[in-house]
Amino acid sequence: MIRINPLRPVILAAAGSDRMKRTITKVPATAAVVKRFVAGETRAELLPVVRELLAGGRTVSVDFLGEYTTERGMADAAVTEYLALIGELAALDRTLPDSASTVPRVEVSLKLSALGQFLGADGPAIAAENLHKLCAKAAESQVWVTVDAEDHTTTEETVAAVREMRSEFPWLGLAVQTYLRDAVARCRDLSAEGTRIRLCKGAYQEPETVAYRKRAEVDASYLECLDVIMRGDGYPMVATHDPAMLDAGLRESAEKYRGPGDFEFQMLYGIRDAEQRRLVGEGQALRVYVPYGGQWYGYLMRRLAERPANVGFFLRALTERS
Repeated sequence: MIRINPLRPVILAAAGSDRMKRTITKVPATAAVVKRFVAGETRAELLPVVRELLAGGRTVSVDFLGEYTTERGMADAAVTEYLALIGELAALDRTLPDSASTVPRVEVSLKLSALGQFLGADGPAIAAENLHKLCAKAAESQVWVTVDAEDHTTTEETVAAVREMRSEFPWLGLAVQTYLRDAVARCRDLSAEGTRIRLCKGAYQEPETVAYRKRAEVDASYLECLDVIMRGDGYPMVATHDPAMLDAGLRESAEKYRGPGDFEFQMLYGIRDAEQRRLVGEGQALRVYVPYGGQWYGYLMRRLAERPANVGFFLRALTERS
């Protein structure tokens, strides 16, 4: 059974602390932990990891780490990196044997806040323009794009941007976090529109007015959302490491006659690798979310907050290298 991490609120608070960031990034042992969850800082380090995953039967969704950009130059740099990334992922994919599935093996995940969403009054328009550039490149390259969920203050703008973009790029996906109280209604609307939906529990510190706090409530919301998207017209992406949710995904897919090509599981790079291999060995479609880049601090903190086992790994790394 996966337990709730009792340190979650503290760790998520640390994710937003510049002082804590400076402290943790200076600790040499941190590099060992980062290496477990992040596939390098450059594309040169990333691509061998991607090749190995693809060769082993898994598909990938690659995230160039970065968020909450407040400078236009940083947003432009993120777009430039993603354009190059899409091209290199497509080229790598072409070197491998053809897949029997019609679903692309390579995808990129991105956050609108990294594309300029917070650049003042024009931020949402800048982010939407940048998203369009990346979707156009992805369409040429036969690569998918999924827009990540962020904290609840960005949700409405993000959903609106994805809806508008799907009129031209209907394959564009969106993540929905089930700890948010409006998740079920959101899934109903998006699923009815045929959207690819990445279902995840959520990884940000949110007020109780908008998010469930109890594990049982989050799980119940996840299961209800799962039923909605499995019944709907979209493409379900069941993103979880929780054995109970994995079992529910298998059960729901069987009941709704969905198989590889009609839905997929998703897991994070560096977490439950043996389970990932097992699912692929049983014929399930599984995509690995693979982050890379130098802006790993916020991502690492959210991974530590999710599971006590991740904190234990971090502490052992610190002890072994002290």
